[in-house]
Amino acid sequence: MKDHSVDSVLLTQLTRIADALERQSPPTPDVSRLPRAEAYVWEAARRNLAAIASVNRIDLALLCGIDHQRDALLGNSRAFATGLSANNALLWGARGTGKSSLVKAVHGALCAEGMDCGLVEIHREDIEDLPFLMGFLGQINRRFIIFSDDLAFEHGESTYKSLKAALDGGVEGRPDNVIFYATSNRRHLMPRQMIENERSTAINPSEGVEESVSLSDRFGLWIGFHSFDQQVFFQMVDAYVAHFGIPITDIDLHAEALAWSMERGARSGRVAWQFILNLAARTKTPL
Repeated sequence: MKDHSVDSVLLTQLTRIADALERQSPPTPDVSRLPRAEAYVWEAARRNLAAIASVNRIDLALLCGIDHQRDALLGNSRAFATGLSANNALLWGARGTGKSSLVKAVHGALCAEGMDCGLVEIHREDIEDLPFLMGFLGQINRRFIIFSDDLAFEHGESTYKSLKAALDGGVEGRPDNVIFYATSNRRHLMPRQMIENERSTAINPSEGVEESVSLSDRFGLWIGFHSFDQQVFFQMVDAYVAHFGIPITDIDLHAEALAWSMERGARSGRVAWQFILNLAARTKTPL
């Protein structure tokens, strides 16, 4: 007589094995089933592009004090969106100076101009999927900006080598319809100690440094961001107040903004926006 309990146990075990294998190697997403959207987030665990209903961004005109950076990235992005040659871009520099806000605002400007260009965010911890993601997007008849925010590598990590390979594109080259933008607090995407360690452990020290530093060389466009002075900080605050119509009749705006920045030990776009959020709540102004 057949033992059905044994069959049941065996089936359960096989199901668990199949589920585990699927988690380790998720199915390739179907290009034809990708929903139409302005922006997406790459879900590495599911190997899926999740459409974003509303992108968290501010208007390009509200980004003060970074005119040169704005013009450089907007020009590069417009060229790419219209089918011209363009560079991968690295936006590096001080925290809170508008690097990621600029990427999203520039993409919003392209959409407002009627250009069909999708924005795809890939998280720093999923950067190993970048070659696969580029290949997948390369099959679609549409332009895409892949964006990774706060990208950096720590000592002992080797994923930066995958990033180098993806930016170079290997034998096939990077797909013509895909470009990569990254923001980082580090110009070379890795700490000085990591570079120095590679110098000390390499057979040829200069080659060790070249291996590390050459990662940032894969970005044809470098855009630096630096801390703002007080005048630019006030310009940001004034622009936000005018844009959102915040009533300030009985408020010493600049004095309060300066006190806010001093409490936080920084003058940046992020600090200015946090001050505006507080001011809008106090004056009951919807943003």
